[in-house]
Amino acid sequence: MKALFIGGTGTISAAIVRRLARDPQWEVWLLNRGTRPEAVPEGVKQIIADINDEAAVTRAIEGMTFDAVCEFIGFTPDQVERDYRLFRGKTRQYIYTSSASAYHKPPAAAVITEGTTLANPHWEYSRNKIACEEFLMRKYREEGFPVTIVRPSHTYDERSVPVGVHGDNGPWQVIQRMRQGKPVIIPGDGTSLWTVTFNRDFAVGYTALMGNRHAIGEAFHITGDEVLTWNQIHQTIADALGVELKAYHVASDYLAAAGEKYGYDFEGSLTGDKACCAVFDLTKLRRLAPDMRTTVPFHAGARIALDYMLSHPECQRPDPEFDAWCDRVIAALEASKQNV
Repeated sequence: MKALFIGGTGTISAAIVRRLARDPQWEVWLLNRGTRPEAVPEGVKQIIADINDEAAVTRAIEGMTFDAVCEFIGFTPDQVERDYRLFRGKTRQYIYTSSASAYHKPPAAAVITEGTTLANPHWEYSRNKIACEEFLMRKYREEGFPVTIVRPSHTYDERSVPVGVHGDNGPWQVIQRMRQGKPVIIPGDGTSLWTVTFNRDFAVGYTALMGNRHAIGEAFHITGDEVLTWNQIHQTIADALGVELKAYHVASDYLAAAGEKYGYDFEGSLTGDKACCAVFDLTKLRRLAPDMRTTVPFHAGARIALDYMLSHPECQRPDPEFDAWCDRVIAALEASKQNV
């Protein structure tokens, strides 16, 4: 069987590519700009092209057909409409990576199923994902376009760790604040429930859907089964670093307002995502992926990631603007306590 990955070197897709590269049943191709050759496993073939250059991609895939086309960098409806034009009649399955943030916010029930309504008034990213899903499912219903939709929750790899609040450069500055003994902002009271999944585990669920006729026309969220509070997530990171966690809890709506003028969209990433409980019913996925489970629990995954980040300078992206913003938020809240 032949699979084409659009992208293929990101947090989620790289783990899937590595898994399939070891499977003799699959011939694996990547379509990307070729900027991360070190992330391409031996035996994987590449089509060097920019997916946004539709004419160039049309020429590059002329005469080719695939058993699965796997999209990881489609964020807006025009991008999946382009994919539809490119791959209609050329693949037996088109797997679109959406997002679990598309589910109803705030949550209408304690446990999320694939039947949970898609609605997120707080985050444009999620609304765009919903619009992409709606276009693809309409093409499935009207024309039989063979779409499968997957909705990841918070998936991480060795190059990063999940944190509740971070700046534009990712979690490194939060890690540094912990190492420096500075307080770390945690949204709300830190007790909302969050599901984190190491990318190797995600790949098990994803590959079980590939080439599976029962997955056509269906949507699946893919997550591990480990659920933690944000307090537990940050404490686990601090434990792995061998430092004391100085948690500083701040209401999400305050963070959204305080971050807006600095360009931080915390209404989207917190009110529309991380500040909400995210607990998933995996029954539907496990019917097709019975081996899907957490094999890398967070206490192990956090250590894998931190060991890698601390030994790879390219993962250490300082963010002095975010660091200063955290200090201002904390100072303002401490001052307000004195004025009550």
